[in-house]
Amino acid sequence: MLRTNRKYNWLSALVCWLLLAPQVFAGGNATLTELSKEANVVIRSEETVFTVNSVSSGTRRFKTTITILNENGDHRATLYVPYNKMSKVSSISGTSYDRFGNRIKKLKNSDIKDISAISSISVYEDSRVKIASLEYSVYPYTVEFEYEVAQSNMMFYPRWLPQNEENLSVEKASLQVQVPINTKLRYLERNLPEKAKLSQSATHQIYTWQVSNLKPVSREPYGPGFSELVPMVLTAPSEFEVDGYRGSMETWKDFGLWQNKLNEGRGKLPAETVAKLQQLTANAKTTEEKVRLVYAYMQGKTRYVSIQLGIGGWQPFEASFVDSKGYGDCKALSNYTQAMLQAVGVESYYALINAGEGTPDIRTDFPSSQFNHVILSVPMAQDTMWLECTSQTEAAGYNGSFTGDRHALLITPEGGKLVKTTAYGATDNQQIRRIHVKLAETGSGTATVRTHYTGIQQETRDKVITYRKPEDQRKWLYENTSAPPFEISKYSFTQKKERVPSVTEELELSLRQCATLSGKRMFISPNLMSKWTHVPNQKEKRLTDVVRTLAYLDVDTVEIEVPAGYSVEYLPRAIQHTSVFGEYSASVKVDGQRITYMRRMQMHKGRFTPETYTQLVEFYNNVIKADAEQVVFVKNLQ
Repeated sequence: MLRTNRKYNWLSALVCWLLLAPQVFAGGNATLTELSKEANVVIRSEETVFTVNSVSSGTRRFKTTITILNENGDHRATLYVPYNKMSKVSSISGTSYDRFGNRIKKLKNSDIKDISAISSISVYEDSRVKIASLEYSVYPYTVEFEYEVAQSNMMFYPRWLPQNEENLSVEKASLQVQVPINTKLRYLERNLPEKAKLSQSATHQIYTWQVSNLKPVSREPYGPGFSELVPMVLTAPSEFEVDGYRGSMETWKDFGLWQNKLNEGRGKLPAETVAKLQQLTANAKTTEEKVRLVYAYMQGKTRYVSIQLGIGGWQPFEASFVDSKGYGDCKALSNYTQAMLQAVGVESYYALINAGEGTPDIRTDFPSSQFNHVILSVPMAQDTMWLECTSQTEAAGYNGSFTGDRHALLITPEGGKLVKTTAYGATDNQQIRRIHVKLAETGSGTATVRTHYTGIQQETRDKVITYRKPEDQRKWLYENTSAPPFEISKYSFTQKKERVPSVTEELELSLRQCATLSGKRMFISPNLMSKWTHVPNQKEKRLTDVVRTLAYLDVDTVEIEVPAGYSVEYLPRAIQHTSVFGEYSASVKVDGQRITYMRRMQMHKGRFTPETYTQLVEFYNNVIKADAEQVVFVKNLQ
C-alpha cells in the first residue's frame, strides 16, 4: 500500500491551484505561494473607506476578498456586521468561488440573518448583528464580502489591524479616512512600512494607508501582545457628537469633560436614603471604615443588570432610579455608590477603564474611547481605594486581574485625569502551603493540606466558593489538585475580604501511592503538590521581548512521617537557582523518621530583552529537575 506525505500533497495541490486559477489569484504566483506558507487564510484584498460627513454622522464602506486554505480558516468565511439605533446597514453582498475561480454562491437577502446581539450580561440592548456565511467544504475556496454602514455615533473612528490574527497573510489591504476640509483627523501609526498618504477632493481631506505581502505572524512564548507585532492604525476625532452630546477628544481632560456632561445631575438621592446612610456610618472611626460600610450596603441592596440603549451605553441611570429599583449596570452602580459616599462626606471619582483579565492597557498617548467598564476611585490619605461596584461579593478596594495594574480615566470636575490602578507584586499574590503526611508500609498514606492563597492567586478559589455548589466544589478540587493519586476525605474554604483578599483551603486526603517501593528501598518525592512541568519551546533566535505579567510567591513546607524500620540512604542537596525572572530554592532534611521539605519559588513580572529568553528556559528546566528529586530510604535488616 502506498503512503503519501499529506503536507507534500497539500503544497503540491496549492501550487497547481495557483497556476490553474489566475482569475482568483491574480498576481505573482511565487509571492502568493510564499504568503500561503504557515497560513490558514490569505486576505487577497481588503478596502476600508470611512467618510466623515459631520461631527454627528459618517459612513463606513468595507470590501474584502479572502481565500480560505483549510478548515482552521473557515471562520473568515462568515461576515458579522453589528448595528444599533445609531448605525444603519445600507447594503451587504457576498460571493464565493471554488479553487478554479468558478462561482459557488451569491448571497441573497434570505441568506443574511438578522439577530439580536444582546450580550450574556445584558437584559436589553439595541445592538443587533447581520450574519452572512459562505462557508464551503472543499479547500481552497475564496469569498468576497462588501457592506456599507451609516452611523450617527461619531465617537468611534476606525481601528485598523489588517493582520488581526495568527496564521493569516495579507496580499494587499488599505484604509482610507476622509474628513471634511479644515477638520482635524487624529491618528496613531504602528509597524507600518509607509506613513499615511494625504490627498484632497473638493470637499474632503483624504488619508490613505496601505500594506501588502504580509506573511503570517506568530506570537512567541511569553511574547508581547499580538497588536504590537502587526501593522496598526488608530484613528479618532477631535470633535464628535453622540445623541446630541457634543465633545472633544483632543486631550484626556477634554474627554473627561464630555463624560461630565453625561453624568451631570444624576447623583441625587432621596432624603430618606441619605439619612439612612448617615446613620449607618455615624460610628465609623475612619474614612476607610465609612467606605466599607457604604460599599457593603450597596452590594446587599443592588444587583448587576446591563441595559444598553443609545446614549445609555455611556450615560448612567440616575442614582435615585438605582436606589428605588435595586439594579443597574457598571455606570449606574458606580454613579450610585459615588452619590452614597458623597452623602456621608466621602469624595470619590467615576473612573473609565478597559477591564478584563489579560486585557492590554490603553494607549495613554492617544486620547480616545478605549474603555469598556466603569469603577469608582476613592482617594485616601495614603493611597487610593478602588471599588468594583458590579460585584455583590468582591472585597472593597481590590482591583485584581480584572482592573489592576492599568490606567483609568478619572472623571473629575476639571475633566479627565489618567491614573494607574493597583499593581500586585509577588508578596501580594501568595500561595503558602503546609502539608503533613503519614506514610504506611505499603507506600500509601494520609495527608492534611492547608494552603493560603492571596491576591490574584486566590481569585480562582473565590469563584469556586461564590459560584459552585458544594458537590461541584468537590468535583472541581479533584480536577484541579495536583498530587499523587488521592481521595478527598474532607475539605473546607475560608475567606477574608480585605484590600488583598485571601482564601484558605484545607484538605484531608487519602493517598493511594505516596511512595514507591522497590525491594528494600522506599522512594519518596517530597514535592507532593507543586511540581513544575512546563518549559516553553526554545527557538534558535528569539525575536521579541519576554513579557511576564504575573508576579507571585509560592512556599511549600512538607512534613512526611516515614514508617519505623527505615533509614535514609540518599538525601538531595539543597538547591538554589536565580535569574532575572525569579528565584527558586529547595532543601530536604531528615530527622529520624521525619522528612521536612522546604520549597520557595518567587517570580517577577516585567519586560525583558529577547536575549534573556534562554535564561528563562534554563531556569524552568532547573526547576523541573529540582522538583523531581527523591529521598531514598532503605529498610533496616533485622
